[in-house]
Amino acid sequence: MKFKRVREEMRINNAKNIKLRGVQCRWSLLIRAEHKFLASALDSPTKIGGYLSKGEERNLHDSAPIGPVNSETQISSVLVKPVSADCNLSCTYCFYLPKSELYPETKVHRMSDNVLRNLIAQMLSLAPEKVSFCWQGGEPTLAGLNFYKKAIRYQLLFKAPFQIVENSIQTNGILINEEWAKFLAGYDFLVGVSLDGPQEIHDYYRKRRGGSGSYKDVIRCLNTLSRHHVKFNILTVLNARNVRDPRGLYKFLTDRGFRYLQFIPCVEKRNGRIADFSITPEEYGEFLCEVFDEWFNDGAPNTYVRDFEDILISYVTGDTPNCVFGRTCGRYVVVEYNGDVYPCDFYVERKWFLGNIMHEPIEDIIRKRKFMEFKNRKIELTKKCRGCKWLRYCNGGCPRHWEILDFTQNYFCESYKTFFEYSHERFMKLKNRISPTFYFR
Repeated sequence: MKFKRVREEMRINNAKNIKLRGVQCRWSLLIRAEHKFLASALDSPTKIGGYLSKGEERNLHDSAPIGPVNSETQISSVLVKPVSADCNLSCTYCFYLPKSELYPETKVHRMSDNVLRNLIAQMLSLAPEKVSFCWQGGEPTLAGLNFYKKAIRYQLLFKAPFQIVENSIQTNGILINEEWAKFLAGYDFLVGVSLDGPQEIHDYYRKRRGGSGSYKDVIRCLNTLSRHHVKFNILTVLNARNVRDPRGLYKFLTDRGFRYLQFIPCVEKRNGRIADFSITPEEYGEFLCEVFDEWFNDGAPNTYVRDFEDILISYVTGDTPNCVFGRTCGRYVVVEYNGDVYPCDFYVERKWFLGNIMHEPIEDIIRKRKFMEFKNRKIELTKKCRGCKWLRYCNGGCPRHWEILDFTQNYFCESYKTFFEYSHERFMKLKNRISPTFYFR
């Protein structure tokens, strides 16, 4: 049984001493280095002059850096929105499309060369050994292939010799052609492709602006990526249509050779009520249990399902790379097309605006009190969960799902309880098979 990802992730997070089976060892810095090496690529931010109201003084206080970059404030991943919410599809359940209202000054949003250059220079100046750029939208391929060629050039220009730069891109597949595939393969991009299931299910919510479905374009995209040996995974949004047949959906994907899967539960409020396309906690709990049966494969998993793999990492190491099940939020930041910075793509809203990389360096932005407040939201939320035996594994889930029920509890709380009760013994079996054979180096 191969658990390559688990064994890699066991060497992540901050550099600290831990004990595993009585052996003192130091976690390596291969994935998320927690140290500072280079100075910021930008000069100090412009001083603010004039008189400030009390409200403005408070906002300025909240936005002031609170200390040096360290293991508590460092980041090594950035989610980039080079076209903001612009998209060539009009998916019914899309949560990001309304974000275009934040930038009404133009109908077409494209990241400029100046913003791109500054973003890459500043992220690499933070100096973790591995830096991850995740390009999303909207539909990020609308930025054009030349945009990403420039991004690669800037990464090569600004990276230090010891740094590893990773790129991933999440796409609906519409614009992917031979030229794109050659580029993605040549520079080792990891590509996430959105596919919700068979055509009649996929096309129900994932439509072009004219109303036609997008399934055939996605299959063409996947075939093109496969021909060029591009690394890709499948991202499936669990909605009211596909959640009803967990095993059928899983087999649809795996029977086509797709072995790297991610399932995102969809729940949104529209006009004050839970939208019809959302899934219920009961449906999600049942989905997790049935798909887990398939994934477990008699104790020899041969398909990567992100949530299951990340939970297994938590069982083995006590923490997880998955922000949903992690102890804190704030593991990355979002940079919009104009350089605006937010703590999460679910929270691209004025309340959580952190700053702009063209006005102040990202090194200062990630040390702001507001970002620290966001990172620690789970600590307050999970005070209500202290008596739950599964808290150590779910860590309260995503704060956004708490909003659905006005912060009384996580909308998927019962889903997680059902799932962990069902899967715990088998996770422990997998953990016990991995732990004795793993050695820190």
